[in-house]
Amino acid sequence: MRTSHHYRAGHAPLGEIEYRGNPSVLIIADPPAAQDWRSAAELAGCRVIDSVPVAGGLERLEQQVAADAVLLEAGEETGFDSMLERVVAGAETGRFGAAIATPIELVDWVAARTLLTEVQQLCEPTEAETLRAIRFASTRRPPRLSDAGKSKVRLQQLTEEVKQIANALAALSEDEKAAAAVAGVRSGEGERSGLEPGHIRAIIRARRLRDQFFDKDLFADPAWDMLLDLMAARLERRRVAVSSLCIAAAVPPTTALRWIKTLCDQQLLVRVADPEDGRRVFIELADETAAALEAYLKSAARIAALIV
Repeated sequence: MRTSHHYRAGHAPLGEIEYRGNPSVLIIADPPAAQDWRSAAELAGCRVIDSVPVAGGLERLEQQVAADAVLLEAGEETGFDSMLERVVAGAETGRFGAAIATPIELVDWVAARTLLTEVQQLCEPTEAETLRAIRFASTRRPPRLSDAGKSKVRLQQLTEEVKQIANALAALSEDEKAAAAVAGVRSGEGERSGLEPGHIRAIIRARRLRDQFFDKDLFADPAWDMLLDLMAARLERRRVAVSSLCIAAAVPPTTALRWIKTLCDQQLLVRVADPEDGRRVFIELADETAAALEAYLKSAARIAALIV
């Protein structure tokens, strides 16, 4: 778990803390990431039942670990694939929750397996994001039969915001111009509709220009930034990987990954397997999302030459 922060000191050693009834976690990570996970787990109120290096992770998982959560540090691809699959399978069957820290170069590889699951994927997380992921992963849930587990309080606000976006786009798509756009987008005629990818790229550049004059957190709007990037890519007939979309979101990678997962859950975005590499997925706009966004951009262009 490569983080730039240092966890707060002043806590008693793990062996001196009373953990009766606290969630249990298994850490699979090499130093120094293992100590980062241990410190974060302590702050999250969990007890660490074991901490093993990545090389011994698969063997430890096969010992029928009775843990509430597994905290995994993504390593090199060689030899790591089986362990990743085992962790995801365990989380999906309700055996334990899971949080996986991912270096930026492995974001696509890990996201291909975790995007539609409740596994928490982290990439260069803040301390708050790490603690949130551990607490979510260590909260016991029944085997996955529905999406009810996603109603956790800490994710509720994000989900509600995405629902608002979905409702706004759905309402816009009822307009007859949007209905016409649906036909154009689905038949691959988006490039002949008058909407140019260069115009969308100009909007994106103008949005990033604000960061030079104001605190970028003031205007953070990852959902809209990702929708714009995906619309431009659609018109350019270019596919977008998860890692690329994280960059387009203009927020920390872990925040972007959480948004991507939620937008996919709400069916505003769709994941498409890479036909040349089964361990990677691309993200695209759903047809209805693309049609509504195209209708909005055309309507807005009649009001002003450039909207940000």
